[in-house]
Amino acid sequence: MKILSAGQIRLWDQFTIENEPVSSINLMERAAGKCVEWILSNYHDAASFSIFCGKGNNGGDGLAIARMLLQQNYAVSIYILEFGHLGTDDFQTNLARLHLLPNAAIYFIQSEENFHALEKNAIVIDALYGSGLNRKLEGVTANLVDHINKSGCKIISIDIPSGLSVDQSSKGNIIIIASHTLGFQCYKLAFLIPENQEYIGDLQILDIELHESFLETAFTKYELVDDTIIHSIYKPRNNFAHKGNFGHALIIAGSYGKIGAAVLSGKACLRSGVGLLTCHVPKCGYEILQSTIPEAMVMTDENAEYISRVNDDLTKYKSVGIGPGIGNNDETKKMLKYLLTNYKKPIVIDADALNILGSENELLKLIPASSILTPHPKEFERVFGETNNDYEKIELASKKAKELNCVIVLKGHHTFITTPGGKSFFNSTGNAGMATGGSGDVLTGILTGLLAQGYTSEQAAILGVYIHGLAGDFAASSISMEAMVASDIILNLGKAFSFLKD
Repeated sequence: MKILSAGQIRLWDQFTIENEPVSSINLMERAAGKCVEWILSNYHDAASFSIFCGKGNNGGDGLAIARMLLQQNYAVSIYILEFGHLGTDDFQTNLARLHLLPNAAIYFIQSEENFHALEKNAIVIDALYGSGLNRKLEGVTANLVDHINKSGCKIISIDIPSGLSVDQSSKGNIIIIASHTLGFQCYKLAFLIPENQEYIGDLQILDIELHESFLETAFTKYELVDDTIIHSIYKPRNNFAHKGNFGHALIIAGSYGKIGAAVLSGKACLRSGVGLLTCHVPKCGYEILQSTIPEAMVMTDENAEYISRVNDDLTKYKSVGIGPGIGNNDETKKMLKYLLTNYKKPIVIDADALNILGSENELLKLIPASSILTPHPKEFERVFGETNNDYEKIELASKKAKELNCVIVLKGHHTFITTPGGKSFFNSTGNAGMATGGSGDVLTGILTGLLAQGYTSEQAAILGVYIHGLAGDFAASSISMEAMVASDIILNLGKAFSFLKD
């Protein structure tokens, strides 16, 4: 699913108006109708609605919503920001329609003196500013947003919370803190950025039937991973396949006290469908691995407590995953340099291996082409430096993916996957229950297993992150997010793969 900029969304509206064809006022009516349908399916017993409107088309949406609610005999108060100029044509048309209703209570806000106290049980509908906003809110408007936020009411934002920019950071600005956001037709970048999560609340994307053919020619560097993308990547098994068809993977993980990381990565790698798995661990992990993962071969380091070297023919492995629980011992750092220098296929680099890259920055240039780096935000900062906001962070990730010729998987609620070719994806599966120790180790195992099976690095990253999140969603639905541990993700990988086949 393509993620469009604010400018592209305006063009999509105009394309629909010209090619459906439909008048702009009727398209607004359609959008408002979808909003009212959602509002009444969730708040049909609301005592009253307070609707705040600017004078742009977002405000026009708000006026149309107000009229539709009044026509169904709900108590509605309409508040319009008034700065002495006419609104857009569609705003003015909807204002005229609203004036025809005898029960329309319309108030104009010119200063703080016009602010009204809001009843605690009222539902506030925010239609002040939509996705066209390109500046921060100031003066009376900013104070009004602050007044609404402090009301204690449920707030429903139409299109996007007022004050939130679609394509650039709004960090530090005054923004509506919505309970629900009713977005139109497609995801906006702002909806997927971590720093915006407190403003958006529960997000619903409403289908307002914009002309689908617009998307065929719309170029965007961001996409949301959906079923179409996943089914274009996923490769069902051939009935005559054997284990040799699905590759031999090597997982280098664990140190004294952190052998569990190797167990989690190894189990996840096997559950991802790899044909053969070897785990390289320090000697202290031998019995644990042999007893907990009988399907894996175990190769022990000469060191008892940490990994110091890999004395093996690396060319026999289709993929290597390294990092979970390995620590940052000096000999471990030397081992990582040896691996990066001598292994020529893509490597999945996670956890402590990333932290080593952060402290030994010259190793970055040794990373094999098409490798997959899987940092969480703090690991990303250690390797690539700090940024001022999350928009800058994803831009930096995209830049570094191109420079290093690798795929970067920046983990989060909507994990960001960026490729050397400039195309980037946000994941659509997963939940807060996966914010638990070992979840990243599981992802490392999955990605390493998919690489070994012949998926490209980009395919493995997109599919692996999606499957990881989907298994987490199945786990949460059965045992709750609070009770989930990383092993539950592994236990539900079978359900996730089965889901792809349906």
